[in-house]
Amino acid sequence: MLGASRILKMLIQVTILTHSALLVWQFRRDLTSLAAVEHLASSVQHALERADILVNNAAVRGPASLLHELAPEHWDEVFNTNVRGVFFAIRAFAPLMIAAGKGHIINISSLASKNPVPNRAVYAASKSALNGLTYSVAEELRSHNIRVSVVCPGSTDTSFGRHPGKDTSKMLQADDIAHVVAMLVTQAPQAFVSEVLIRPTMKP
Repeated sequence: MLGASRILKMLIQVTILTHSALLVWQFRRDLTSLAAVEHLASSVQHALERADILVNNAAVRGPASLLHELAPEHWDEVFNTNVRGVFFAIRAFAPLMIAAGKGHIINISSLASKNPVPNRAVYAASKSALNGLTYSVAEELRSHNIRVSVVCPGSTDTSFGRHPGKDTSKMLQADDIAHVVAMLVTQAPQAFVSEVLIRPTMKP
């Protein structure tokens, strides 16, 4: 989930395949704290013994600014959340998936990682870093039957995507991104979609 403060919501989805039941827990943690994320993983392991799906969706964009005028603390805030937070989450939860012999990790990036975004260089750079992290971790975990994918949405109707003059009815909705995530985690065992680019049909 998207958040504006350093204390961000992290959605950990744990699927229990007993009687076709789906259990989804939602926790609030500071993703920039390794101890907090490791405590969360430990709690999940104690309660449920495994984690099947990890969706890393928390992000901050930082202020609109020319890069040479950006305060270093804003650079750190964006990278600590958008990249370091994902690193902490994977570090904490991948061992549970390795032990289970399967799992899905979905990192939500942005088309800002693919296109120039004036005044948002730090955000674009953080999402480009997330893409590179995803590609490499996917190769590291493939032999453990863990699929690691990245989703790069375009203009989405969230607090990030609202800009004066844009038609929000033409923008992507949160359900569109959720649909992609559902598609990724329900692929046949022999199939692995490593990256998805999704944009509005009509430009908003």
